[in-house]
Amino acid sequence: MKNKFLTSKFIVPAVLVLVILWAIGGYNGLVAAEETVNGAWANVETTYQERFDLVPNLVATVRGAADFEQDTLTAVTEARTQWQGAGSINEKVEAGNAFDSALSRLLVTVESYPNLTATQGFQSLQAQLEGQENRVRVARLDYNGTVKGFNTQVRRFPTNITAALFGFNKFEFFESDEAAADAPEVNFE
Repeated sequence: MKNKFLTSKFIVPAVLVLVILWAIGGYNGLVAAEETVNGAWANVETTYQERFDLVPNLVATVRGAADFEQDTLTAVTEARTQWQGAGSINEKVEAGNAFDSALSRLLVTVESYPNLTATQGFQSLQAQLEGQENRVRVARLDYNGTVKGFNTQVRRFPTNITAALFGFNKFEFFESDEAAADAPEVNFE
């Protein structure tokens, strides 16, 4: 009887210590993963800001050399304003998609002006924009990769218990808008 009492006296605290260490490890892992996602999102925001700073220069160059459509300029400006006013990640994704659409219309418009595309200033801006678009794409891919890792961690057993206890929720992926599959139309009538 005495051995059974001593065994239970040590086993219960040992199991309790292991559970506490497991919970601490799970919590710290989730915190680190969440910070990785937040860092990746900050990179997306940074590349979008660079893009928003570059595009007005491209628009000004196009406007100076062509009979530029006011609707396209308005769409670019509104999308940029929408991004700056967006609060949540989902609102920023929507604003980014609107900007993508406006930028596509701008580029289709530019194709109609061969003299414009031949100027050195425009070619330089176009190269910068292409590079910026690649950086945006890479930042989105990196963000989605970190979201996938975090969401997997939040959903896996037994970490899902710790996630539920401490309020860790899944992040949304950066997905393109369904309208992005349609080519933009420019009508000069």
